[in-house]
Amino acid sequence: MTTTHKPLPSSPRRKIWLYGFFWLVFLAPFFFLTYGQVNTYTSTLANVPSYVYSWETHIPFLPWTIIPYWSIDLFYGLSLFICTSLREQTIQGLRLIAASLAACVGFLLFPLKFSFPRPDTSGITGWMFDSLELFDLPYNQAPSLHIILLWLLWLRFRAHMPTKWHWLLHSWSLLILISVLTTWQHHFIDVISGFAVGVLISYLLPIESQWHWHYTGSRRSFKMSTNYGLGAFACLLLAITFQGIAWLLLWPAIALFIVAIGYLGLGASVFQKTPMGSMSPSALLLLLPYRLIAIGTYHYYAKACRQPSKINDKLILGGRPLYPLQAQAVFDMTCEWPRNSYSHNLNYRSQPQIDLLPLSAKDIESAVHTMDELAESGTIYVHCKLGYSRSATVAAAWLVHSQQSKTIDDAIALITQARPKVILNSATLEQLHYWYQHYYLKRASS
Repeated sequence: MTTTHKPLPSSPRRKIWLYGFFWLVFLAPFFFLTYGQVNTYTSTLANVPSYVYSWETHIPFLPWTIIPYWSIDLFYGLSLFICTSLREQTIQGLRLIAASLAACVGFLLFPLKFSFPRPDTSGITGWMFDSLELFDLPYNQAPSLHIILLWLLWLRFRAHMPTKWHWLLHSWSLLILISVLTTWQHHFIDVISGFAVGVLISYLLPIESQWHWHYTGSRRSFKMSTNYGLGAFACLLLAITFQGIAWLLLWPAIALFIVAIGYLGLGASVFQKTPMGSMSPSALLLLLPYRLIAIGTYHYYAKACRQPSKINDKLILGGRPLYPLQAQAVFDMTCEWPRNSYSHNLNYRSQPQIDLLPLSAKDIESAVHTMDELAESGTIYVHCKLGYSRSATVAAAWLVHSQQSKTIDDAIALITQARPKVILNSATLEQLHYWYQHYYLKRASS
């Protein structure tokens, strides 16, 4: 099950500007109606609590930071016009809608208020604070809509701003982040919850990748999904039982649940890895607990398979590289890690495949054609996590496809001789032989 990834086709700038204008015409009143109505409602409640840490009393009030605080409104509008395709613009618009709705649901379910009396200010900053209070009473707190939007806007500007100006983007974004505290608009819990919601929204509405559902119905995938689902439930139960610092277990609970859905049918698309090996910042953050587990198991098992295995002059098989490669091209079958430095300056392609599940015949066919393209550069290093299953499957098929082996069994024998610990279970062998009969032979006879 591969990650579906298609490059975004660019759209005429005239259309981008026209549709961006329509989006703003909708989003502006939508924001004020939803945010304002919820704020007004919460202000009428008899007892609205506050959630504040004792150390927050030491946060200084800095009136000038109202300027970066307000600047997010400008970035909000511009984010729709810097898009280069209508699909990107549409998803950005949907993200902004989701941000408002998610924040308002949080305000209604968990009403909180800011607890510090804000000092009087004068001059331009005083006018900005007074203008803010006309529609922003201190009740819409957690999750901070400001922080949700900051994450979503940072992602778009990061994607389109030249790398040499990223320092400016990061610096100003940091100022906006700090400003929600130094303008005494939000408490720390609002910032943390806002960041979590923002990451979740951008993950669920991806721009660079697409969701791909394919339920195989196999016992293996159901077993793996169940195991990760039980792990997610255990983390959730511990968080609810012990609370306090244990609420952090919600993070691995969400990560394990997402992986469980991946094994159930979403496959490698849950990792949002592109053919060039990058992963979305949202996926990197959200799935970090799972990836830390994967890193631990990788280093544990990699002790026995650190060295690559040379199949022949055209093909090298191995695990995720932690060493300089004696190859001119790299074919990466992992989905859980982004491309690392050892494949830089080499011809690289990625076909993310979820671990411990067999590749389908369709995925094998796609992989061998990618191998053909990479072979034009020279020797190919094909790898998965350990170089035992996913990559070995593709290596076997490509040896037959490129007529370096006559049959699947011959190819497997050659691979096993070079890398004895290769694991190709019955389900994988079934898919390999299916590919041979329905793709390779059919193509050879046509």
